[in-house]
Amino acid sequence: MCVPRNPQISKEHFTVYQQEISQREKIHERCKNICPPKDTFDRTLLHTHDKSRTDLEQVPKIFMKPDFALDDSLTFNSVLPWSHFNTAGGKGNRDAASSKLLQEKLSHYLDIVEVNIAHQISLRSEAFFHAMTSQHELQDYLKKTSQAVKMLRDKIAQIDKVMCEGSLHILRLALTRNNCVKVYNKLKLMATVHQTQPTVQVLLSTSEFVGALDLIATTQEVLQQELQGIHSFRHLGSQLCELEKLIDKMMIAEFSTYSHSDLNRPLEDDCQILEEERLISLVFGLLKQRKLNFLEIYSEEMIITAKNIIKQCVINKVSQIEDIDTDVVLKLADQMRMLNFPQWFDLLTDIFSKFTIFLQRVKATLNIIHSVVLSVLDKNQRTRELEEISQQKNAAKDNSLDTEVAYLIHEGMFISDAFSESELTPIAIDSTSQRNASPNSEPCSSDSVSEPECTTDSSSSKEQISSSVTPGAVDIMVNEDVKLTDLELGKLANNIQELLYSASDICHDRAVKFLMSRAKDGFLEKLNSTEFISLSRLMETFILETEQICGRKSMSLLGALQSQANKFVNRFHEERKTKLSLLLDNERWKQADVPAEFQDLVDSISDGKIALPEKKSGATEDRKPAEVLTVEGQQYAVVGTVLLLIRIILEYCQCVDNIPSVTTDMLTRLSDLLKYFNSRSCQLVLGAGALQVVGLKTITTKNLALSSRCLQLIVHYIPVIRAHFEARLQPKQYSMLRHFDHITKDYHDHIAEISAKLVAIMDSLFDKLLSKYEVKAPVPSACFRNICKQMAKMHEAIFDLLPEEQTQMLFLRINASYKLHLKKQLSHLNVINDGGPQNGLVTADVAFYTGNLQALKGLKDLDLNMAEIWEQKR
Repeated sequence: MCVPRNPQISKEHFTVYQQEISQREKIHERCKNICPPKDTFDRTLLHTHDKSRTDLEQVPKIFMKPDFALDDSLTFNSVLPWSHFNTAGGKGNRDAASSKLLQEKLSHYLDIVEVNIAHQISLRSEAFFHAMTSQHELQDYLKKTSQAVKMLRDKIAQIDKVMCEGSLHILRLALTRNNCVKVYNKLKLMATVHQTQPTVQVLLSTSEFVGALDLIATTQEVLQQELQGIHSFRHLGSQLCELEKLIDKMMIAEFSTYSHSDLNRPLEDDCQILEEERLISLVFGLLKQRKLNFLEIYSEEMIITAKNIIKQCVINKVSQIEDIDTDVVLKLADQMRMLNFPQWFDLLTDIFSKFTIFLQRVKATLNIIHSVVLSVLDKNQRTRELEEISQQKNAAKDNSLDTEVAYLIHEGMFISDAFSESELTPIAIDSTSQRNASPNSEPCSSDSVSEPECTTDSSSSKEQISSSVTPGAVDIMVNEDVKLTDLELGKLANNIQELLYSASDICHDRAVKFLMSRAKDGFLEKLNSTEFISLSRLMETFILETEQICGRKSMSLLGALQSQANKFVNRFHEERKTKLSLLLDNERWKQADVPAEFQDLVDSISDGKIALPEKKSGATEDRKPAEVLTVEGQQYAVVGTVLLLIRIILEYCQCVDNIPSVTTDMLTRLSDLLKYFNSRSCQLVLGAGALQVVGLKTITTKNLALSSRCLQLIVHYIPVIRAHFEARLQPKQYSMLRHFDHITKDYHDHIAEISAKLVAIMDSLFDKLLSKYEVKAPVPSACFRNICKQMAKMHEAIFDLLPEEQTQMLFLRINASYKLHLKKQLSHLNVINDGGPQNGLVTADVAFYTGNLQALKGLKDLDLNMAEIWEQKR
């Protein structure tokens, strides 16, 4: 048993005592002032005090200083003034005497001080002895206290041995066991972490990139949280970082390989997606590593594949054509240009079909990638919801912390351990809930001390999770942690959709380049209508299919089609305008027979629908040509040029049906064609241009009437043509229909000019004949006979060409001209309606004229009203 040490006594131990005595000392001083001592005592004390003061005054003041110290040179020299003497030189006796005298002097000072000290002690002897007595009593009290403390310690030792030592030993053993379990788990965790790199190599050998990345991430987490500071693993973190960078490169290379394999496999393969599980695993691994540029790799591969598709199709087609010598013509583009239209059309059809399959595969692949991205986005949102619920639960759990601590203390655990376990256990549970259980990890033993040890054991094996994950479904993949924001995922989803649009644009761009390479020698511009319509329909079908697959219309091929359509329209129009010009330049403006095929052509438009009828082999050859063209019950005597013009007009309308994109251009060109026919026919007939162009001797009334009837036929079909185009125009394009209104007006003006020309011909004849008219016998006069003869010729020329109503109107106008000239001549001859001989002769001639005119076919009901020729004179 150890002996207790006496404590160190300092001034602080007497603080309380001084506070109590100071008050008593003040009272004592006041009492001394009130009751002074006796005189004898005062005198003795005074005498003693004076003597002591006298004796002490003999002692030098230096010895009384509080800072007296002999180590100070000044003090030392003052106390020992002989110290500067030199003992050499035969002065030893005098120095010895001085030293002895100094010693006696100091001894005397000492005696004085001792006597004064003894006197002071004698004055306070009672207090000294009282203190000594109190000291002995205090020692006795301390001795008794020490004995009591010893007894108490013996009792406590007995109680400790009997009641506490065993329990504390059990607790120490429990803590030791817990520490051993933790050390064991830590060692097992270290052993597992030590196997990380070999395991990663095994996973990479089987292309399990996601598993390898998850294993690296888990190991990095364990190194930072549970194995931090372990010297043997100081380089493992950097090695794992380098390995992770290597995996990033491997995944990008693997995705590039996959893209090449997927897009370049035979297009005849029915499988749209190649190794779907592999694709999902790669995409998820790239998302996990935030390598979001893999779409650029896929885009580049799409461009290369599109080029290869066209190249391979051309090679296959050229190899099937025996006429092409590939040894002589080396360039593939030159070989392709040697194909005729049917061969080239089949090649283009094959390219479009291959592109369609290609886009379907791209769409299927991008749909898988898009579904992975959306699944990760949905997982992020659900994770946030779970975190919010967890925070609410933790807040509620803090309120029940006191109850939990009390329970843990009841179980024999320390309060500090209780707090630490209550904080760590939810974290451990949350971390383990985010990991899959490893099939190779050992379960917690039944004799484990506490739950945290089991948590540590499960967390130590979490690096084996990734190796147990098998790709093949998006739901399995999204259970892993992908650190991408919702904004990044949303942007990536939009990029995927844009990539699908880009795939459509790539196919269209390559198709445009293919078309342009073939169009270099003017091949496409030389196509006839049927061939171009077939090409246009093929391209429009491909554009529609790609729009249905990708969800957006690509404009490049449509623009190329429109460009070629414009060139086709220009060539189409120029050919027909040139043809019409040649026909007009060779037209002799004589009535032509109407072949049966042209009658069938106009009959096909009778319902208001414009379409070229199919040719019936042999049927039209047995039918004889008709003299006139019958249109809706009316007969039209026409020239051959107009028949061909009707067919050309129908070709324009049919072209609009076959190529709707050229409707506006065709409308403009057709308007130009109709205006050209009107102006050119006016120049040739009314302007007498046919005299020089064709070599006609004169422009007859029959030529004029035939020209008028041809114009009327075109005017009849203008409303039908207008309705045909109006049905195919957009509402905002209806303003273009005003061209037909202008054309109709021009044609009507031309027809009116022809009628005026016919009247002018007879007017000049009347002026010439009636200006020589003389009222004399015989009756009828030669002038009127000649007039009637010319009127009969006019009637004969136009009656079979113009309708009866137009003939009557024309002869009414001619008759008005006749009356005007006759009235003028009678006025000149001064012949009046007076019943005289001259009046009788004129009346007989007029009656002859009227009878002959009414005898003409179709003019019997004509109201001539010949009485207007007379002027009443007196």
